[in-house]
Amino acid sequence: MENTERTFRIGPIRPPSEAESLLLQVTNGCTWNRCKFCNLYRHTKFRAYSADSIKADIDNMAYQAERVRRYRKADGTWDIDGLNAELARGTEDERQCFYMMANWIMGGAENVFLQDGNTTALSSGRLSDVLIYLRKTFPTIKRITSYGRAENLAKVSAGEFAELKAAGLDRIHSGFESGSDAVLKKINKGVTQQQEITAGRNVKAGGIELSIYFMPGIGGRELTEENAAETARVVNAVDPDFLRIRTAAVKPGTELYDDFKAGALTLCSDDEKLLELRRVIADAEGVETRLVSDHIINLLQDVEGSLKNDKDAMLAMIDDYLVMPEKEKRMYQAARRRIRVSKPEDMNRLSPAELERLEEMAMSVKDPYQWEVEMNRLISRYI
Repeated sequence: MENTERTFRIGPIRPPSEAESLLLQVTNGCTWNRCKFCNLYRHTKFRAYSADSIKADIDNMAYQAERVRRYRKADGTWDIDGLNAELARGTEDERQCFYMMANWIMGGAENVFLQDGNTTALSSGRLSDVLIYLRKTFPTIKRITSYGRAENLAKVSAGEFAELKAAGLDRIHSGFESGSDAVLKKINKGVTQQQEITAGRNVKAGGIELSIYFMPGIGGRELTEENAAETARVVNAVDPDFLRIRTAAVKPGTELYDDFKAGALTLCSDDEKLLELRRVIADAEGVETRLVSDHIINLLQDVEGSLKNDKDAMLAMIDDYLVMPEKEKRMYQAARRRIRVSKPEDMNRLSPAELERLEEMAMSVKDPYQWEVEMNRLISRYI
C-alpha cells in the first residue's frame, strides 16, 4: 500500500553503539524467536521486506532529509526554531521520522543500522541491492551495520560476505551470548558452538567487522565455569573485532524467569559474573579483539579495552573490586543499579545522606541470595 505520509518503518531495538545511527528496518521480528531470556518479538511474526518496499522507505528518508536541509543556514549552522516548527507539523509517525532524520543529518549523516533482530536472513542478493541503493541515495554514509544470528551467518560463505562488504555492509552484531553448548541449550539459543565459530570465521574472512555479545551469568550458577571457559574458546577461535558484555539479567515474563522461579536456574552473584568475565579476559590468547562495556547492566563500566594490550589493566580492575569488603560491594552494586556511579571510585562523590541510604539498603537484606534476587530485579528494568 502506498505510504502517503512519506514515513519509514522504525524497529524497536538497536545496539547502544548505534545510538546516533539512522535506523532502516529491512526485516520485522526474529527468525528464531525462542530464546528463553528474550520476549521482545514473542507476538511478532517474522517478515523479510521486499527490496522494493525497503527502497520506498529509503526514498521517504531522502524526502525527510530534504525537509531537514531546508533549515541549514549558509554558514553551516541550523535554524533550530524552524526545525522545531517543522517538527510540530504532521502525524505522530511523520514527526518521529523527521526527528530521527534531523538528528542524523545534523550529526553528519554517517552511520546506518539495519533492523530488526536478524537482517542477514535476507538473501545476500536482496541485501546487496538494498545496500547499493542506500549508499547511492546517501553518499555521506561511512558505516552500515546489521544484526545477524549465528545460525544464519554460519550458512553464508566467506565469498558471499565479501559481496555484502563490497555492496556496503561494514559490521555485523551477533548475540552469541555464550560459547558453551550446555548454556546455549539451557537458554534455547538455537545455535551451537561450532556454528558460532563457523559464522564468525566466515564473517571475518569476508572482510566484515564482527561484534559478538557475551552474557556473564546467563547459564546460572550451575554452569558458570563452563560459560566462561567455552566462551573464551570461541573468542580465541574467531578473534572478533569486538566482544560486547551484556551481564545476564533474568527478566519477568520470559521462560528463563520461569526456570528461575521453578528452581531450574540459580542466579549468579555479581562476583560470579565478574569471575566469568575475568576468565574470558585471562584466557584470551593472540586475539586483536576489543572488549566493550557499553550497557548500564554491566557492573564495572570501565572494564574495557584490548584483550591483547590491556589485559592486565582490566584484570586489575576486576580484582580490586573482588577484594572490597562485602558491605562496600553491596553499596556500590545498589548505587550502580540506580545509575549513580560507573566505577567504585565514584562512590567518593556521593553525599553522606546518599551513602547512608545505600548502607541501610545493603544491610537490610541478610540472605546473600535474596540480595542477588533484588539486584536482578533492578537490572531487569534496563532490558
